Amino acid sequence: MDRRTFLKTAAIGTAALSATGFSLDVDAPKRKPLKNWVWLTVDTKKSADEWKALFATMRDSGVQAIVPEVYDGKNAFFPSTRLPVSTDLLGTMLPLAHAAGLEVHAWMWCMPCMIPEIMSKHPDWYNVNAKGESAVDKPAYVDYYKFLDPGRPEVREFIQGTAKELANIAELDGVHLDYIRHPDAILASGLWKKYNIVQDKVYPPYDYGYTDFERTEFKKLHGRDPMQIKDPTNDSDWMKFRYDMVTDLVNQYLVPAVHAKGKVISAAVFPGPTLAKQMVRQDWGRWNLDAFLPMLYNSFYQAGPEWVKQQTREGVSTVKRPVYSGLFIHDMDEPKFTQTVDMALKGGASGLALFSGGGMTPAKWKILKEVSKS
Repeated sequence: MDRRTFLKTAAIGTAALSATGFSLDVDAPKRKPLKNWVWLTVDTKKSADEWKALFATMRDSGVQAIVPEVYDGKNAFFPSTRLPVSTDLLGTMLPLAHAAGLEVHAWMWCMPCMIPEIMSKHPDWYNVNAKGESAVDKPAYVDYYKFLDPGRPEVREFIQGTAKELANIAELDGVHLDYIRHPDAILASGLWKKYNIVQDKVYPPYDYGYTDFERTEFKKLHGRDPMQIKDPTNDSDWMKFRYDMVTDLVNQYLVPAVHAKGKVISAAVFPGPTLAKQMVRQDWGRWNLDAFLPMLYNSFYQAGPEWVKQQTREGVSTVKRPVYSGLFIHDMDEPKFTQTVDMALKGGASGLALFSGGGMTPAKWKILKEVSKS
């Protein structure tokens, strides 16, 4: 954490705004007030006083909502009766965040599942690639990519159960979905080197949706086995079928479960939704959510801030619901942070979603505060 003094921080923040051309003209027309969100990864070492101080900084900087990670596909950080519980981090954070005037939206992983009991008892619940390899045995990219099959009824009920459990927490403001998709058919190009791969097209090891259950269901509808499709990426029936696996899970299972308790439901989604459909079979333009937080991590895509504006604009024009541009701020200096924020807002974002709280500095908080007031 940068420990520069307040005066130096303020000076840097103002300089960053000026350097990137962001104007705080008091005579400019006032935009609709922004709503800003911050994702918070699990941190069980912070004391209550440290959380309290962080939340005060957030609220003073123009943040209205926090998104704490409460289920990571293996451990629950809330008092679940159905998932392995690590600790009740949510219980610590809720009253402190509300006292600071912040909404709390519980962040849950959806498709990855590393719970030993589920893996051993229900291996048929897991997604399968075009080579016939199960994610439970041979996950793509990293070990935690043990994705479930989003179209299987038992899987849908399992994920719905987590959403219901969270929605039943009276003090909670909303439920936030993550990894609500298939595994990446194509990774963002900026990550290819990290995994020593080139994905100039979709290759079978990364092309998912081919469980026995889904193959049978597709045959019933279309009379074909998707394993026999020569060009699956360009087969409109098979692509839509895979989009629908996830869309129906969201619209028929998760949204009703959360809305039944009067809570807001949102999701971290991929850019687009055009890119999201290509990359992770995620057609979020058809989802009945209350808010969308697209992960516009432009450095992952080897793109600049202008790309954030373009992706934000597409999302806003598609869903007609609030879109909060998700920014990966860990690798941004103050000028780049300001410029990227400016592009998101010019794209029509209703606010920002910052990943993550640990990547903020006093200077960035100052910039966010000035932008939020403008």
